[in-house]
Amino acid sequence: MKHIYNYSLEELTDYFKSIQQKPFRAKQVFQWLYQKMVFDFQDMSNVSKDLREQLTQEMKIDVFEIKEKQVSVDGTAKYLFKLEDGHLIETVLMKHDYGQSLCVTSQVGCNMKCSFCASGLLRKQRNLTAGEMVNQVMAVARDSQIRISHVVIMGTGEPFDNYDEVMKFVRIINHPHGLAIGARHITISTCGLVPMIERYSHEGPQTNLAISLHAPNDDIRNQLMPVNKVYNMDVLRESIKKYIEVTNRRVTFEYILLNGINDSLSCARQLAHYVRGLNVYINLIPYNSVDEHGYQASQHVEEFKDELLRLKINCTVRKEHGRDIDGACGQLRAKRSGVI
Repeated sequence: MKHIYNYSLEELTDYFKSIQQKPFRAKQVFQWLYQKMVFDFQDMSNVSKDLREQLTQEMKIDVFEIKEKQVSVDGTAKYLFKLEDGHLIETVLMKHDYGQSLCVTSQVGCNMKCSFCASGLLRKQRNLTAGEMVNQVMAVARDSQIRISHVVIMGTGEPFDNYDEVMKFVRIINHPHGLAIGARHITISTCGLVPMIERYSHEGPQTNLAISLHAPNDDIRNQLMPVNKVYNMDVLRESIKKYIEVTNRRVTFEYILLNGINDSLSCARQLAHYVRGLNVYINLIPYNSVDEHGYQASQHVEEFKDELLRLKINCTVRKEHGRDIDGACGQLRAKRSGVI
């Protein structure tokens, strides 16, 4: 039985045509799902009883089971969801002055093997479907009774390693008859899969692109991120330059500061040299320590930031969320799976 969250409006329209229903019914159902937040076909009052019964028999509309929920003193909520096949995934709700942001997972596990990341403690089992990504949004919205205003695809997994389903997810949540989350309020993060960055530059929706950089040179990035041995920093920079030329969009570089690894003033100067001339800004991230990796949070965050600012590089320090709970991406899932 297919889950209705896995259908774009166009696919739902085709489905209704196949069962001899008027195409406008798809729009009605789509609006019930996402604008009115209805979780039972029987509550769709302007849809005929016969169609409601048929949908009930042929489609699922249930949201994920919450296996665990942790709430931080700062209001951040981390959800551990159980999928239909028994796998566990994490989703994180963060409260900001500008709205409610949800960090969505795109894969069960991750194969990128970044040496500092809790997500990589468990290898990739499979990709999530677009519907399973939508379900994260809907399950959190239902539990929290709030509307999600921003989505970042920065949870477990490499989004560009699940490209088609991630793009379908973006189209569903961005659709004006659906959740209508603005493209500028959706951010996709990649560790640097260069061919997919090029493809993404021609995709269409003006969503935001974030690059997990985390190093100022190839030596350090090779140590931290195996992807750099395939697409080194020069190749990555050229792809970002082309992306900016095609889209005229600013790119975010994510940079986790690791004590004694990538947080020296020399590293800051190398990083400034690397990004100069690109329409980018740098998001400096305090590290949530993962014992199994041995890295520690930098003690030099402010000095690093000040050096970048002195060199006229746009940068900010990300506000920390959920430090008093299992804050690192993938940490709660890894614990409950017995890895840590």
